Amino acid sequence: MVVTKEDVVAALTSSLSPSHLEVIDTSGGCGASFDVEVVSEKFEGKRLLERHRLVNAALAEQMPQIHALSIKKALTPSQWKPQSENEEPAKI
Repeated sequence: MVVTKEDVVAALTSSLSPSHLEVIDTSGGCGASFDVEVVSEKFEGKRLLERHRLVNAALAEQMPQIHALSIKKALTPSQWKPQSENEEPAKI
């Protein structure tokens, strides 16, 4: 079974109810490698390791087929807001 970006998004959305979620398939389409950026209220009061465990638990069904999962950001909404305000808008 190939894991798609949509599979990862659905699993994380269902489990973590994120206010921001970015999933990038870095495997070239074979579904073996993903970068994840997730912002969720469920991370409140949790250390980074606990947040990563929540992400891994949300993807438990997909993990046997995923070779590499890079959790780039696992933030609370209050941590995300200052970062998103500081980012420059994309230039066209």
